[in-house]
Amino acid sequence: MRDIFNVGSTTLLVVVVLILTVLAYGLVRSRAMSSVSGDARKLHSLPNYYGYNAAMLTAIPALFVLAIWMLVQPMLIQNAVIDMIPQSAVNEGSSVNLVMSDVRRVANGLDAAVESGALDAQSARDLDVTGTDVRALLAGTGVALGSDVTPEVLAAAQRYRSMEYTGRWLMIAVISVLALAGLFIAMRTARADFRARNTVERFLLGLLVLAASLAILTTVGIVLSMLFETLNFFRLHPWQDFFLGTTWAPNFRGDSDLSILPLLWGTLYISIIALLVAVPIGLFAAIYLSEYANNKVRSFAKPLLEILAGIPTIVYGLFALLTVGPFLVNIFGRGENGLLGVDWMSGATSVLTAGLVMGIMLIPFVSSLSDDIINAVPQSMRDGSFGLGATHSETIRQVVLPAALPGIVGAVLLAASRAIGETMIVVLGAGAIARISGNPLEAMTTITTRIVSQLTGDTDFASPETLVAFALGLTLFVLTLGLNVLALYIVRKYREQYE
Repeated sequence: MRDIFNVGSTTLLVVVVLILTVLAYGLVRSRAMSSVSGDARKLHSLPNYYGYNAAMLTAIPALFVLAIWMLVQPMLIQNAVIDMIPQSAVNEGSSVNLVMSDVRRVANGLDAAVESGALDAQSARDLDVTGTDVRALLAGTGVALGSDVTPEVLAAAQRYRSMEYTGRWLMIAVISVLALAGLFIAMRTARADFRARNTVERFLLGLLVLAASLAILTTVGIVLSMLFETLNFFRLHPWQDFFLGTTWAPNFRGDSDLSILPLLWGTLYISIIALLVAVPIGLFAAIYLSEYANNKVRSFAKPLLEILAGIPTIVYGLFALLTVGPFLVNIFGRGENGLLGVDWMSGATSVLTAGLVMGIMLIPFVSSLSDDIINAVPQSMRDGSFGLGATHSETIRQVVLPAALPGIVGAVLLAASRAIGETMIVVLGAGAIARISGNPLEAMTTITTRIVSQLTGDTDFASPETLVAFALGLTLFVLTLGLNVLALYIVRKYREQYE
């Protein structure tokens, strides 16, 4: 009954608000029409705008307060209840969160006991642990506790239950009053001279501004969260070693070498190989599909090419580990038993393995975007080139590709950003060794792989070996931002040439 009340009461409240919203729309629209004897031409706005205004006044404040209430009430109740639990009540090896979890379970168990008839409501409020095996009582209701119920936990659970019950009824009352108040105000404003359209349009404009602001604020929040943790890292670890060192060797003993250069080198090396594979193949595929292929071939080839974009990266990683890696070992490794009779590659994981597979993954990004961009070049430019006597290939090289160059550069940089942020292919295909080497047949690692590694497992967030993940993430963000700025510069430079 408690869970039904928790979920059901909120759902029912939302349904009631929505019903009042629909009712407000119809009533206020009808009232506006009645105020002008059914002649809509005498209204300042169309009749629907009066209904929209009523719906907004009824639903928006009520639902907004409901959302805030559901976020704030649990925190307020927990803060009030947690003060009742002394530190001595927290067993050694347990945490306050574990004790609070037991408090919530006891509160649920008390409600279940009341519903089953094992306790009445007054007994649930006055129940004392002395002389009563509360754990056994609640076990009969299906509630499992992490520890024995102490008097402090029982008292906290009783207060938790009481405050939650009171808060929920208060929430229902407040939300209902807000919805009815909105309906009342809308009824009062249903006059011929009320500028309903202006009010609705201002609200929609505010909604659009809010949506744009949320996107911006989310980005700012992400950057600030990484920045603050990065500053904490540099308080514990010298920035000179991070940016200028050449060794990555975290050991969690306080004397780690945490330099980004080996990781940055591996990231850029693998990304460059991937782009060397993806850009020519993807661009040539886009030119063929947009300029040479007939409709039948295009309708068949393009969907097949874009299937590559839908394959999970873990599958690409397994493909690199089980197929591409052993294939490269057969060519460049195994000494006299290899295809070339050399022993340059000792294992299946290498920069070349990850770069080749990542390049295959990026082909749809380059080809699909480039195809759309090339098709967007006006046909009049092609016709003009043909009219001057240029061949088809000359038109593509000298007219179509220069006109589409800004978009193609954007597609390539999007693929580069995708390559820089890739993790699973690198984990399975490139290995986990941080080093600076020019040999593409050696195993290396990237920034994203190290971020995952440093934050995995039982880690202490006050140690440099954990905080370094945020410094790595911020550096990766700055690198990606630099690529976007470069793309913007190139796009503007070449766009001026053709506008």
